[in-house]
Amino acid sequence: MTQTKIGVLLANLGTPDEPTTPAVKRYLRQFLSDPRVIDLPRLKWLPILNFFVLPKRSPKVAEAYKAIWSNEGSPLLAISRQQQKAVQAYFDSHHCNVVVELGMSYGNPSIEKAVESLITQGVEKIIVLPLYPQYSSSTTASVFDAFARALQMHKKMVPFEFIHNYHDHPLYIQALANTVQLAEDELLLFSFHGIPQRYETEGDFYADHCRATAHLVVEKLGLQPNQWFISFQSRFGNETWLQPYTDETLQTFPANNVKNVAVICPGFSADCLETLEEIAEENRENFVNAGGKNYRYIPALNASDDHIQLLVKLIEEKC
Repeated sequence: MTQTKIGVLLANLGTPDEPTTPAVKRYLRQFLSDPRVIDLPRLKWLPILNFFVLPKRSPKVAEAYKAIWSNEGSPLLAISRQQQKAVQAYFDSHHCNVVVELGMSYGNPSIEKAVESLITQGVEKIIVLPLYPQYSSSTTASVFDAFARALQMHKKMVPFEFIHNYHDHPLYIQALANTVQLAEDELLLFSFHGIPQRYETEGDFYADHCRATAHLVVEKLGLQPNQWFISFQSRFGNETWLQPYTDETLQTFPANNVKNVAVICPGFSADCLETLEEIAEENRENFVNAGGKNYRYIPALNASDDHIQLLVKLIEEKC
């Protein structure tokens, strides 16, 4: 590895500072005001957001966060910090001149502060690693936007590398496969976060990346067509999103003689509200109430050794 001082920005979506309605409202306002996330005309969307969406959703989301909050804060932030420390520890143990910072697109710690810290520490190159295996304009591109805004604040714009995606990286596929231990008669459901169907039509790579990831894991595991399924979760608003929908899929499974399900969410690098509450709890109820028997959520890669090895490899490939 080069002796150039390298700065690494690990970037993820973000989280409220605390599980309260005011904190959640601040977070959601920043998140849902991003044109990358909701691309409706601002004059149309912002009044809807501020006068209808935020007052209605913020208290409900705050209650959901309270259910998963820990002494270390939100799971997403706690796990992301574990990932940052583990990646930093690897490079330190190998005597590499690498500084690793964590930044969130929304909330704290911000991408802007992370970039400022890296530049202050005198890095000569920055590698930006959005922790989204599958590219989407609503996630990966929002990291690029925030990173670009951060660079605008500095006269010294150091060279940088931006990791677009890693949906088919061999270490990523192997790490996912290693987490799957299917029981007899258990179906593996790949559930990815959804985006509006229109985004795919307009050229977003996301759906293709999700399907490619699922197929590569299936190939690695040697599964038959009747042993797995793919769906998309977390739709928002009245627009058609990528289908089939996870909640509806789970409700129909028992009637189609699928009684035992293991759900994996490969698009999430760290467990968060959507995996721990929506997938692990809410959709479990959907499945069981429809007649399902056994439901199992497979945790995200989080700070596992396999995942850290993957993140390190992605960074080393850009050094």
